[in-house]
Amino acid sequence: MQSPQRLARIAGLLYLAVAVFGGSAMFVRTKFYEPGDAAITADNLTADAGLFRVAVATNLAASMCWLFTAMALYLLFKHVSANWAAAMVIFTAAGATMELLNMAHEVAALVVATNGSDTGAFADALLLLLFDLRHHGSLIAQIFFGLWLLPMGYLAYVSGMFPRALGVFLGVACVGWVADTFVRLLSPSLGAALSPFLIAPAGIAELTAILWMTIRGARTPSSDRSPNR
Repeated sequence: MQSPQRLARIAGLLYLAVAVFGGSAMFVRTKFYEPGDAAITADNLTADAGLFRVAVATNLAASMCWLFTAMALYLLFKHVSANWAAAMVIFTAAGATMELLNMAHEVAALVVATNGSDTGAFADALLLLLFDLRHHGSLIAQIFFGLWLLPMGYLAYVSGMFPRALGVFLGVACVGWVADTFVRLLSPSLGAALSPFLIAPAGIAELTAILWMTIRGARTPSSDRSPNR
């Protein structure tokens, strides 16, 4: 069996890859997508389709690394609670699946933009629709960006392998992600104003978890700790 220290560091490095790949892909995507303006969005994508392809591939890598992160954490935490560890993997798998489906809209947008026979206002409108579907699909998938942190935070809190404060921070991060999704769906204008305040604590908590696992690893749990199913 892998030691808790080694598993935690593997999970931390994979989690870091998720942040780097996912963040860079999101940054590039915002350079192409102009909400409400089909012509500009189409021009942006046509002008540099190659860079957008790289962003799609990078986002694909982020989803894969997210799954592997959850698998590594499952191995780390399964002796604490197999049910909670499994819930963490299930939430991750659901979120990653939704992200992969969202990426299909990006690939379809590339097809529309690079197919020379598809030109004019209709093609531009179709391309913007695909970007809109991708944007709102990611907002819905964000639910799982938060939900997987709840069992992760609980397991970090009760396992004895991490500071209990880290488990609390991850629980707060879960609330931030989920609340941001609902506020932005129910009231887009209010959501735009509140989003930085909801997401920033989540980002800080996840970055703290990444750095702690990568640098410090995990403490070896005490032998008298009984599994919690």
